[in-house]
Amino acid sequence: MESRSPQPAVAPRGLPPGAASDVVEETVLLAGRTVSMLRPRDGDALLDELLAEDDPDEDRLPFWAELWPAGAALARAIAGRSLAGRRVLELGCGLGLVGVAAALAGANVLAVDRSPEAITFAAANAARNRVTLQTAVCAFDQPEPLLAAAPWDLVLAADVLYEQRNVPVLVWLLPRLVEATGEVWLADPGRSMLASFLAGVDATGWRREQLATDPAGMTIHRLRLEEGTAPPRVPAARRVGPRA
Repeated sequence: MESRSPQPAVAPRGLPPGAASDVVEETVLLAGRTVSMLRPRDGDALLDELLAEDDPDEDRLPFWAELWPAGAALARAIAGRSLAGRRVLELGCGLGLVGVAAALAGANVLAVDRSPEAITFAAANAARNRVTLQTAVCAFDQPEPLLAAAPWDLVLAADVLYEQRNVPVLVWLLPRLVEATGEVWLADPGRSMLASFLAGVDATGWRREQLATDPAGMTIHRLRLEEGTAPPRVPAARRVGPRA
């Protein structure tokens, strides 16, 4: 990732208290443009705060608090493209780098994450880069709001296969988000779950191609449904994906 060393930064209003409000700035070069991203300075301190709670929720582990290489690779892949007027959904947005890149390319973006803290940072980073980014707290296995707004022109996801439970959920969900008219770009650093995900994708009726591998070793998979294989629309009252 082309970036400079993290620099101390002033936390904007509205960030969560504690370690999350102790922030640094990283800059990322995307298609000749410098993008400024805030993140918590110390991810371990965030984890310590969570584990100190009486009943810590593992779904709140602060994976969102880093600028992961797969996200940077996906952001670079879409930077400079013309996405004017396209409806784009980013799953597991974390700090929002991919969503910001898509918005800079002209897209109308909804960035979602199961972590409220991540959503707060994604919104702050969009404002920092003077782009509009809609955000929402939403988990893969509770996708009703995302399905209600489908079909999306483009769905973006970076490094989302870090847990086995995500694989069947995404295999079920993705074709219902884009139907026959859209596509999915998924960036992966070589997680062990990738093979089972791709097997599920192949069985579901996707056409897939591997875009050029990023210099850092990240691979981007472009998925489009074969004609005639789009799943039936799910009635609004039943829009619930498989539970992990």
